[in-house]
Amino acid sequence: MNAQTNTYKILLSGRVQGVGFRYFTENRAHKHHITGYVRNTPDDKVEIICQGSREALDNFIRQVKKGPSFAKVFHADIQPVTNPKNYHSFDIKI
Repeated sequence: MNAQTNTYKILLSGRVQGVGFRYFTENRAHKHHITGYVRNTPDDKVEIICQGSREALDNFIRQVKKGPSFAKVFHADIQPVTNPKNYHSFDIKI
Protein backbone atom coordinates (compact mmCIF):
# COMPACT_ATOMS: atom_id res chain seq x y z
CA MET A 1 0.00 0.00 0.00
CA ASN A 2 1.33 3.43 -0.90
CA ALA A 3 0.41 7.01 -0.08
CA GLN A 4 -1.93 7.14 -3.10
CA THR A 5 -3.98 4.19 -1.85
CA ASN A 6 -7.27 4.83 -0.08
CA THR A 7 -9.54 2.44 1.81
CA TYR A 8 -13.27 2.81 2.42
CA LYS A 9 -15.99 0.87 4.19
CA ILE A 10 -19.32 1.03 2.37
CA LEU A 11 -22.60 -0.17 3.86
CA LEU A 12 -25.41 -0.42 1.32
CA SER A 13 -29.07 -0.81 2.22
CA GLY A 14 -32.13 -1.47 0.09
CA ARG A 15 -32.81 -4.46 -2.14
CA VAL A 16 -29.19 -5.61 -2.11
CA GLN A 17 -29.35 -9.29 -1.12
CA GLY A 18 -30.55 -12.08 -3.39
CA VAL A 19 -29.92 -10.03 -6.54
CA GLY A 20 -26.30 -10.99 -7.37
CA PHE A 21 -24.85 -7.94 -5.65
CA ARG A 22 -21.71 -9.63 -4.30
CA TYR A 23 -20.82 -11.08 -7.70
CA PHE A 24 -21.52 -7.74 -9.39
CA THR A 25 -19.27 -6.02 -6.85
CA GLU A 26 -16.48 -8.57 -7.31
CA ASN A 27 -16.63 -8.09 -11.09
CA ARG A 28 -16.44 -4.30 -10.79
CA ALA A 29 -13.59 -4.54 -8.28
CA HIS A 30 -11.54 -6.65 -10.67
CA LYS A 31 -12.33 -4.26 -13.54
CA HIS A 32 -11.06 -1.26 -11.53
CA HIS A 33 -8.14 -3.03 -9.77
CA ILE A 34 -9.78 -2.66 -6.35
CA THR A 35 -8.84 -4.94 -3.47
CA GLY A 36 -10.80 -5.79 -0.32
CA TYR A 37 -13.99 -7.78 0.12
CA VAL A 38 -17.78 -7.80 -0.05
CA ARG A 39 -20.21 -9.65 2.20
CA ASN A 40 -23.86 -9.76 3.18
CA THR A 41 -24.65 -8.64 6.71
CA PRO A 42 -27.22 -10.28 9.04
CA ASP A 43 -29.40 -7.14 8.82
CA ASP A 44 -29.93 -7.49 5.02
CA LYS A 45 -27.27 -5.00 3.96
CA VAL A 46 -24.10 -5.39 1.92
CA GLU A 47 -20.74 -4.39 3.38
CA ILE A 48 -17.80 -3.57 1.13
CA ILE A 49 -14.23 -2.85 2.12
CA CYS A 50 -12.49 -1.39 -0.92
CA GLN A 51 -8.91 -0.27 -1.41
CA GLY A 52 -7.29 1.37 -4.42
CA SER A 53 -6.39 4.64 -6.10
CA ARG A 54 -8.70 7.64 -5.74
CA GLU A 55 -9.77 7.52 -9.41
CA ALA A 56 -10.41 3.76 -9.38
CA LEU A 57 -12.38 4.03 -6.13
CA ASP A 58 -14.48 6.91 -7.45
CA ASN A 59 -15.51 4.83 -10.49
CA PHE A 60 -16.04 1.67 -8.42
CA ILE A 61 -18.15 3.43 -5.78
CA ARG A 62 -20.30 5.12 -8.42
CA GLN A 63 -21.08 1.70 -9.94
CA VAL A 64 -21.80 -0.16 -6.68
CA LYS A 65 -24.13 2.63 -5.57
CA LYS A 66 -26.26 1.70 -8.61
CA GLY A 67 -25.75 -2.07 -8.27
CA PRO A 68 -26.86 -4.83 -10.62
CA SER A 69 -30.10 -4.52 -12.59
CA PHE A 70 -32.41 -6.16 -9.99
CA ALA A 71 -30.94 -4.26 -7.03
CA LYS A 72 -32.27 -1.04 -5.57
CA VAL A 73 -29.82 0.83 -3.34
CA PHE A 74 -31.67 3.18 -1.00
CA HIS A 75 -28.70 4.33 1.08
CA ALA A 76 -24.91 4.14 0.88
CA ASP A 77 -22.88 4.92 4.02
CA ILE A 78 -19.28 5.50 2.92
CA GLN A 79 -16.57 5.98 5.54
CA PRO A 80 -12.77 6.13 5.20
CA VAL A 81 -10.91 3.37 7.02
CA THR A 82 -8.06 4.57 9.21
CA ASN A 83 -5.07 2.25 9.61
CA PRO A 84 -6.37 -0.34 7.12
CA LYS A 85 -4.73 -3.65 6.46
CA ASN A 86 -3.21 -4.15 3.02
CA TYR A 87 -5.51 -6.24 0.80
CA HIS A 88 -3.99 -8.20 -2.09
CA SER A 89 -7.18 -9.41 -3.78
CA PHE A 90 -10.92 -8.83 -3.79
CA ASP A 91 -12.99 -11.59 -2.20
CA ILE A 92 -16.58 -12.51 -1.59
CA LYS A 93 -16.95 -13.42 2.07
CA ILE A 94 -19.70 -15.78 3.09
